Amino acid sequence: MATWIPMDEACRLLGVRAQTIYAYASRGKVEVAPDPQDSRRSLYRAEDVRALARRKQDGRKPSTLASNAMFGAEPSIPTGLCTFMRGHLLYRGQDAIELAGNASLEDVARLLWQTDRAVAFAGAEPDSTRARGRVNAFVLLATLAAKGHSTRGRMPGVLRDEAQSLVGQLAGAFGAAHGDGAPLHLRFAQGWKVGGPVADLLRRAMVLLADHELTSSAFATRIAASTGASLPACLLAGLSTFSGPLHGDASGRVRALLEEVGRLGHKAAAERYLSAGLEIPGFGHHLYPDGDPRAAALLAHFDPPTTIARFMESAQALTGLQPNIDLVLAAVVARHRLPVDAAFALFATARSVGLLAHAMEQLSVPQVIRPRGRYTGPLPAVPAPGRTSR
Repeated sequence: MATWIPMDEACRLLGVRAQTIYAYASRGKVEVAPDPQDSRRSLYRAEDVRALARRKQDGRKPSTLASNAMFGAEPSIPTGLCTFMRGHLLYRGQDAIELAGNASLEDVARLLWQTDRAVAFAGAEPDSTRARGRVNAFVLLATLAAKGHSTRGRMPGVLRDEAQSLVGQLAGAFGAAHGDGAPLHLRFAQGWKVGGPVADLLRRAMVLLADHELTSSAFATRIAASTGASLPACLLAGLSTFSGPLHGDASGRVRALLEEVGRLGHKAAAERYLSAGLEIPGFGHHLYPDGDPRAAALLAHFDPPTTIARFMESAQALTGLQPNIDLVLAAVVARHRLPVDAAFALFATARSVGLLAHAMEQLSVPQVIRPRGRYTGPLPAVPAPGRTSR
């Protein structure tokens, strides 16, 4: 849970006067709330104040700024696609949780890609000789990347049409049924042989997963786009990064955890992790100290299997952390007996919309993203001044 501190403590932590705290609050750098004990006073979010204090302590040396920009202490690339504000995830200023109430992934693509035309992820007829799943999806993208045209010198409308086809083909490779004009959540439901209520749950999940600001996969996508690489190459760069277990394939770690829950029981599984000093996968999120709102929004619309629900309660009581979207997505897969890799398939397909939005947004910047390395290796021997080597 967020903690709140009074003005004097905020001033002490930052070493500034009250006027500076007011300025930080007005610019949105520190969240402010009324003091429930005294309506004449305000309280300030402690996490925001401590983050500012860390930046101040780091200093403003170029090497420090570069390191911070690369590893997340402060934003490094301007974007109008997605941001976080007071615990809310926003797509172009619209609350993602509210959008998930009725919007489809196609609607979110239309918003993120800034097009007035309806979006349809038709794609090509899937190859019936290939098994559906992750291998098929990456082979498809690699093939398209090898044949793709550079994004340079092409109109935005043409790129959006190609982006629609890419998302549709990717979904088909993961197991969505073929169907021109049908929304992706219905095509996944048909391909996985589940009914309408589950299809609506898939719709909500994909809307919530479409983008998440400048993730490592979005950054990789933007690097590829900055070089003029084709859209399928940009998407392949992003999804290759996304496939790491510390990013989009966290669902694999959670799946392994839930298998242990099934074998050991909910309490023993949680205690096994904590007794070994290990974090329990699927709980907590550094961007959401009050809990992942995407997870809460999805949990409100289905009941996890009893064993998983009990495990969630036990782990939350032991850690004080709430389940995040990775755990809830795995619970959806277990509850409705979806294919074993369905969580990754849904996540990757939905996030491809955001990754393609990042690629197309990056095209407006006529520069290649090329950070400099700060060399820390050995140096060659250099003769002392005034001496020559023999």
